[in-house]
Amino acid sequence: MVVVVGVRFKRAGKIYYFDPDGLDINVGDAVIVETVRGVEYGDVVIGVKEVDESHIVAPLKKVLRVADPMDTATVIENKEKASQAMKICQEKIDFHNLPMKLIDVEYTFDNTKLIFYFTADGRVDFRELVKDLAAIFKTRIELRQIGVRDEAKMLGGLGSCGRALCCTTFLGDFAPVSIRMAKEQNLSLNPAKISGLCGRLMCCLRYECTAYKEVKETLPSVGDIVSCVEGTGKVIEINPLKKSAIIEIDDRRIELPAEEIESLEDETKDDEVLQDE
Repeated sequence: MVVVVGVRFKRAGKIYYFDPDGLDINVGDAVIVETVRGVEYGDVVIGVKEVDESHIVAPLKKVLRVADPMDTATVIENKEKASQAMKICQEKIDFHNLPMKLIDVEYTFDNTKLIFYFTADGRVDFRELVKDLAAIFKTRIELRQIGVRDEAKMLGGLGSCGRALCCTTFLGDFAPVSIRMAKEQNLSLNPAKISGLCGRLMCCLRYECTAYKEVKETLPSVGDIVSCVEGTGKVIEINPLKKSAIIEIDDRRIELPAEEIESLEDETKDDEVLQDE
């Protein structure tokens, strides 16, 4: 087991483990840590605890210190400088007529690197842009191309539900989402209704998909021949939310809960097994 603290550098960003190095660190504290990008400022979201070695990426870097007011002031100053850098970079992009959309700009805490995030339809030759930016800011420049989902996460916004985007508020990672998840929940397959602001399938399609699958396992399938107190009929529709099925018996349609429905197809299969034996 290894003693760690969990640190997050951006709201709804990934949580990274660091060695607390014996420091008195609590949830909510700001800390200064060493990362692959250099020295960074982050917030502690998981207090000191022990985790299995398989859950960490070795070598585990240490927390350098708990942040003080001067460190917080540096972060605020960096954000102001990044705002100015974004304006300058946009002017240079327009000057070079580059097919790219600037999304965000970020200074590392120690000011050793200036990172520009952008989206583009394909590869962009930004070598001249990098030269111009390096000459202006006198620091290491990195241009990082991101996808449309990352763009939505950075910019934020409101989803069709009226709430702030999940990716902006609490989703640390983007999990795979498929059209099958929409089908499992009997949702409209109209792209406009199941796509988020990013234009991709909404992340929330995952949330209830497992519950729908579990409920459907207790229900007959559409087209099955079933029996109930009303007689024998055919399933024409199922309602996972109500855990019920609509059965057509003669010219009538009745809705019954799953526990009151018995599948005749299962009995037929059982009979076949007994005959084989």
